[in-house]
Amino acid sequence: MRPSFNLAIFLCLLGVTAASAQTQNPQPASADSLHGMDMNTPASAGQSTSSGQQMDMSQCKMKMTPDGGKPMETGNGAEMNMCTCMMMMHGAAHHADRTPIPPGALRMNFGDQTKDWMPATLAGLPLVSVTVYNEHTKANETYSGVPLIALLTPLGVSDKPHGKDLRLYIVASGSDGYEAVYSSGEITPELNSSTVIVADLENGKPLAGDGPFKLIATNEKRPARWVRNLVTIKVFAAE
Repeated sequence: MRPSFNLAIFLCLLGVTAASAQTQNPQPASADSLHGMDMNTPASAGQSTSSGQQMDMSQCKMKMTPDGGKPMETGNGAEMNMCTCMMMMHGAAHHADRTPIPPGALRMNFGDQTKDWMPATLAGLPLVSVTVYNEHTKANETYSGVPLIALLTPLGVSDKPHGKDLRLYIVASGSDGYEAVYSSGEITPELNSSTVIVADLENGKPLAGDGPFKLIATNEKRPARWVRNLVTIKVFAAE
């Protein structure tokens, strides 16, 4: 996802000078106009450009015209090239992605709510145990941990979903980049007979090479959606 987005920004940058020539101000964009724009730093409302104009991202109308190179209007009447707007948004998103996760922690996020769990804090919660058959090892395995929904409800995810709650889905990611997706209904006993837990114990012992956390789901024919070395769980709403 990120490489293609960066390519789009790069191609957009190539058109900045030509786009500027089509505006009422014939002066070409100087190198200083882009100098100092840190792609890893989020743009705040009212951020100043090198020319002193105020760019308010919260009021950006993101107007698209047949001539995609023309500047867009902001709420305060200033003009902002679409490429600049994209770069500012990308900088904010990239900054959020790079917020460091403490070593050994599991980060959960839903909207503006974020919670980091460490093995010691998770161990202090009521645990449940499930025995599942692992198609890969051809053996039954017993895991203990905390139901996923119990960790998400403090962030605002309902444990009795209905209506718009059913638009939510969960993306679980491992440290190796492996990801699995669950719907809100799949992780909620109110709607599903399966049990999805964040496990920290296998057969009563801390996880070895798959830990410190591992996402386990019962009633799966294959452990394709189990996520070892679990590091992040993010909740999104389908459009």
